Amino acid sequence: MRVFSILFLIHFIGISWGVAQTNDTLFVKKNYTKREVYIPMRDGVKLYTAIYEPQDKSKDYPILMIRTPYSIAPYGDSNYKVPLGPNRDYMYDGYIFVYQDVRGKYMSEGHFIANRPVATDGSVDEATDTYDTIDWLVKNVKSNKKVGIWGVSSPGLYASMSLINAHPCLKAVSPQAPVTDWFLGDDRHHNGAFMLMGTFSFLSSFRT
Repeated sequence: MRVFSILFLIHFIGISWGVAQTNDTLFVKKNYTKREVYIPMRDGVKLYTAIYEPQDKSKDYPILMIRTPYSIAPYGDSNYKVPLGPNRDYMYDGYIFVYQDVRGKYMSEGHFIANRPVATDGSVDEATDTYDTIDWLVKNVKSNKKVGIWGVSSPGLYASMSLINAHPCLKAVSPQAPVTDWFLGDDRHHNGAFMLMGTFSFLSSFRT
C-alpha cells in the first residue's frame, strides 16, 4: 500500500508538472513576441540577444535581463524559452525579458575569457558590455527604461559586474551564488586545493 501511494504521488506530480509546462508554453506564445538581434558593443563586436516583449502595448514595461555563457537556447524567432524570467510568476506579471550570450560564447561574436577581469586600460570588459547592451535596449525597445539584471553562478558574476560604472537605467541587480573567487572556495579550488575531476568534467562540456 505504501509503495502504491508513493507511485501514485510521483505520477500525480508528473502530470501536474506537465500540465503547468503546457499552460506556460501556451501563455508565452499567446502573450509574448520574440525577436533576436545582434547588439553592437563599443569595439564593434556584436552580442547575440533574444528579446521577449509583451504583446500588450497599453503600457511600458520594465526590462529583466540575464547574460550567460551557458547559451540562451532555443534559437530562432519561433522557438520560445519557457518559462521566462528568474521565476515563472514574473512572466504573468508582465516584463520584457532579455537573454544574451556573452562575448565569445555560442552565437555572440568576440573572444571568450572566463571570469574576464575588470579592464583598467580603457578596453572592454563585462561591465562595458552590460552598459552598451542596456544603452541599446532603452533606445531601441519600447519600455519604461528601467532595467533589472539577475543571474546564478557565472551569470551571477555578470550581474555583479553590471554594477561597475553602471548604466543610469540599471535599477536592480540580483547576483545569486556568483562566481567570485576560484581559489578560496569555489568550483576550481577548495582553500587552494585544485579540484581536478570537477574542473575537467565542467570545462570539457563548456563548449562555445
